[in-house]
Amino acid sequence: LYRYFMGVAKRVGTRILERQPVGLLDRVLYSLGDLFVYGPLRNVLGMSRVRIAYTGGEAIGPDLFSFYRSLGINLKQLYGSTETSVFVCVQPDGQVKSDTVGPAVPGVELKFTPQRELLIRSPGLFKEYYKNPQATAEAKDAEGWFHTGDAGYLDQDGHVKIIDRAKDVGKLADGTLFAPKYLENKLKFFPYIKEAVAFGAGRERVCAFLNIDIDAVGNWAEKRNLAYSGYTDLAQHDAVYELLGECVAQVNADLAREPELANSQIERFLILHKELDADDEELTRTRKVRRRFIAEKYGSLVEALYAGRDSVHVEAQVRYEDGRTGTYSADLKIRDAKTFAPQAARKAA
Repeated sequence: LYRYFMGVAKRVGTRILERQPVGLLDRVLYSLGDLFVYGPLRNVLGMSRVRIAYTGGEAIGPDLFSFYRSLGINLKQLYGSTETSVFVCVQPDGQVKSDTVGPAVPGVELKFTPQRELLIRSPGLFKEYYKNPQATAEAKDAEGWFHTGDAGYLDQDGHVKIIDRAKDVGKLADGTLFAPKYLENKLKFFPYIKEAVAFGAGRERVCAFLNIDIDAVGNWAEKRNLAYSGYTDLAQHDAVYELLGECVAQVNADLAREPELANSQIERFLILHKELDADDEELTRTRKVRRRFIAEKYGSLVEALYAGRDSVHVEAQVRYEDGRTGTYSADLKIRDAKTFAPQAARKAA
C-alpha cells in the first residue's frame, strides 16, 4: 500500500501542490493516498499542521526534497546568513527547484565577482562586527557590498545557484568552472556513495575517488547473492563499479544541463580500497574531505586516473571491522564514466 501510493505521490504530488493541471483519476488516487499514507506519515513526522517549511544551510538531495513536497508539505529553499538578517533569497510558490535557493527578495541587490563570489547589498545588511573593524573591512567593502564567501551564478530563470565556497572554486585547463564540493555533494546524494573527492583544478578533465556506503551497497549485494568478505572485496566487484558508474552518469547528465558546468563532468573514477577516515587525517572531525591532503597521500592514484590507465597497484595498511589491521595489496580498477553533450542530456531527461 505504501509503495503504491508513494508512486502516486511521486508522479503527481508536487504538481497538485503547485496547483498544476492533474487528471481526475490521479486526484482521486492522491486523496486516497492522503487518507491512508501521506496524512499519517505527516503526523509521525510532526508536520500535520505545517503550512510552509524552509530548508537552508547545506544542500539536501533532490530525492529528499521531492519526497517532502510529494507528501503535500510545501518545502522551499532559502539563502542567507546572520549578516544579511536571516535570508535574502527565497523560492516563491510556483518557482520551487531542488537545486536553487530562489531569486532575490525585493530590496536586495546581488552581483557576482569574476571569481563567481556572491556579493549582497540590502537595507537589512549588518552594520559591523562588534569591536572588529578589520573583519568588517574584509567582509564589507566601501560600496556596501557584503562578500559572502560563497560561489554561484544565476540560472536562466534568475534563481541563485550556490555551488561551493569561493575559495575552493577553481577552473579546468580550458577555463571551465570547477566546483569540487558541488560535484562531491551531488555524488553523495546517492545512497550507495558515502564519500567522494573530485580533482580537476588546472587539469583538462575531472576525475574522482569514491567510497561506497558499506551498508547500502552490502544490502544491494546480498539481494543479488553477491558474495564478499569485507569492504575492500566488495568495493572492487565489477558489479559495484557498474552500480556507481550509473550514479556518476546521472550526475554528468545533470551537469550537462548547466551551461556553466557542462564541461566539468566526471570522466574517470575509481573506488578506493578503504573508507576515508578522520583518524587517518583524510577527513576533518565534521567529515569534510581534506582534498589537498588526499591528493598528496594518494598521488599515484590521481596520476593513474589522468594517465588513462585502467588499473593502479596499491599497497596499504587497512583496518578490518573487528579491529585487526593488515596489509592490502591489489590492483584498483579505474573506469571511464559516461558523459553527455548538452543536447543528449536534455533528451535523456
